[in-house]
Amino acid sequence: MKKVRLKWVKNRSLDHIIDRDTDTKACCLLLEYIGRHTTASSPIQARNLSQFQKTLGLTIPVLRFLRRFPNLFVESPHPRFPSVNCFSLSDPGSLVLSRLSSTAATSDSHLRLARLLMLCQSRSLPLSALFPLRFDLGLPHDFTSTFPSLHPNLFSISRREHSSDTVMSLMNYPTDLAISYLQRRHLESPSYRDLKKPPSSLGAPLAFPMRFPRGYGSMNTVKTWMDEFHRLPYISPYADPTGIDPESDLMEKRVVAVLHELLSLTIHKKTKRNYIRKLREELVLPHKFTRIFTRYPGIFYFSLKCKTTTVVLREGYERGKLVEPHPLASLRDKVNRVMRTRVLYRDRDLTKLVLDDDDVNDHDDGDDDVENYELDISDGEEEDEEDEED
Repeated sequence: MKKVRLKWVKNRSLDHIIDRDTDTKACCLLLEYIGRHTTASSPIQARNLSQFQKTLGLTIPVLRFLRRFPNLFVESPHPRFPSVNCFSLSDPGSLVLSRLSSTAATSDSHLRLARLLMLCQSRSLPLSALFPLRFDLGLPHDFTSTFPSLHPNLFSISRREHSSDTVMSLMNYPTDLAISYLQRRHLESPSYRDLKKPPSSLGAPLAFPMRFPRGYGSMNTVKTWMDEFHRLPYISPYADPTGIDPESDLMEKRVVAVLHELLSLTIHKKTKRNYIRKLREELVLPHKFTRIFTRYPGIFYFSLKCKTTTVVLREGYERGKLVEPHPLASLRDKVNRVMRTRVLYRDRDLTKLVLDDDDVNDHDDGDDDVENYELDISDGEEEDEEDEED
């Protein structure tokens, strides 16, 4: 199959979403950390928070970030050392935290985690690879202790032999969950092409949704390339890839399916590339899997915003908003609204939350994708390119 390579360019709308969600993620994680480590007599010191700047993905110091939101974070001198700055949560901040915690505890995050473990070759992952994905999957902060006790038939915590790694493993393989997001969508709302297939062809090729810039979807070269790609059999990401030639086009489509399913499991349909790199061996991904994102820009968007690399599932967004917003994602969007407007309650009544009001206008930019691609057709293998390090 001829490989049409579309060069990467910026997408202003998706970059704006990543910029906005980075601040929201940092705010939510700081609310959670300060709420768990602060008491009335011992607020947390600012220097203990400054070490999390890189982990939070902030491009400014944590202290400056906290001071931007005095309605959520309260700065005060230390009770014993007045020269030391400390932070605690305000009453509105505590109220927001309780809403986030209750929503995360009652969501379907355990099913998302189970599907992620089902994608892995060993049906297990070290906690060092799971913790970075906790926010993206919507997991509660204590999932390592609550999930094994609440769902003992699904999860267990153990230590690997000859290693100090603590891993979370899948106890049973629920076959009813081994249906990919793409397969479920085709079964629930089949396309015209699917309706023409006989009932016995459920394993026939499935088409990935493509969102090219204006004009590119109608180009003959791109259409021919995508027709050949979609004619290849669709291999479920939950199926065993043993026996597939690692250098074949079929394996490449299987890799696209795995990455598509992984991003579909996330709350915001995006995650950082470095988080995926920690799962590379378990997901049976090639060493240079990053080229998949740039080779299929109709499916993925590869962003360099916020001094990091983020991968976005294009079909998950429409005009700057999630197509199928998760309840936790909707709550986080309202938290971002509180961050921007500095308004949490009305009429001096903490029970009348703006978080519960849907009539507040959201001023997010809804610009269409503004981008251009250049075509590069190659018959053979692409030139080897080393993945950039963040």
